[in-house]
Amino acid sequence: MKGVIVAAGYGTRFLPATKSVPKEMLPMFTKPLIDFILDEFEEAGIRDVVIITSRRKKALDDYLDREVELETELEKAGKDVWVKAIQPRNMNFVFIRQQKMRGTGHALLITHPVIGDEPFVVAYPDDIVLGTPGVTKSLIDLYNKTGKSVLAVREEYIDVSRYGVIAAEKIDGQLHVRKIVEKPKKEDAPGNLVSIGRYLFSAEFLPLLEKHYAEFTGTGEFFHIDTILQLAGEDKVLAHPVQGMMLDTGEPYSYFRSMLEYAWTMEEPRRILKEFYNEKYR
Repeated sequence: MKGVIVAAGYGTRFLPATKSVPKEMLPMFTKPLIDFILDEFEEAGIRDVVIITSRRKKALDDYLDREVELETELEKAGKDVWVKAIQPRNMNFVFIRQQKMRGTGHALLITHPVIGDEPFVVAYPDDIVLGTPGVTKSLIDLYNKTGKSVLAVREEYIDVSRYGVIAAEKIDGQLHVRKIVEKPKKEDAPGNLVSIGRYLFSAEFLPLLEKHYAEFTGTGEFFHIDTILQLAGEDKVLAHPVQGMMLDTGEPYSYFRSMLEYAWTMEEPRRILKEFYNEKYR
């Protein structure tokens, strides 16, 4: 199974930093956000990865390639730990450039020649989930049992208006998606299950998406929500609640909080945070 990372957006919420640095390369401590997705994919056995990019994202290609000159200098300095840290992954990468920002539906559609009519996983680096097993592996396991598309979801009680909200019916222990409302007002939300940036789409998804795009008469962005809803109407979509620590990197303040949450999981950064707090508030 192949994995797709959607990384073509402008990252406007993080300007001016993202004027020349891809948002997916922003660090979570010393680790770029995209690495968390690739860790998930590797754990799930995914080795073929499609990255949807745009003109400003050449740094992604460079980062995932080998850096021979830097390796050589580190080896000369005896810094073997860092040599190991920058080694390229044992994965195959295909970069597809979305030449115009026509929406996530169009972004997924242009992967069709590479993905083919096969199931595939989609990930957005806006959402990082730390835990074992990883989200991607959990989605694949559920797909292998049911053959249905799967949306990763979590509970949200504060601000559902930022998310796609899922209405699901529990049957034999599985959550069958019945309705999705995009960024509703709190009073209009059908529940508190929200979709996060992980999806597994079955083999029929891309051909159906292609059909919907051919019928699309709008002039703005094209999204894939109608394709998901049609499959859900045929009882072919499940929701899977994720387990683990959620890190929301979609906007600067949630990214800052997530940085602190992640730092707290490590001994030395945790010590520094405690020291900082004591200095400021003793």
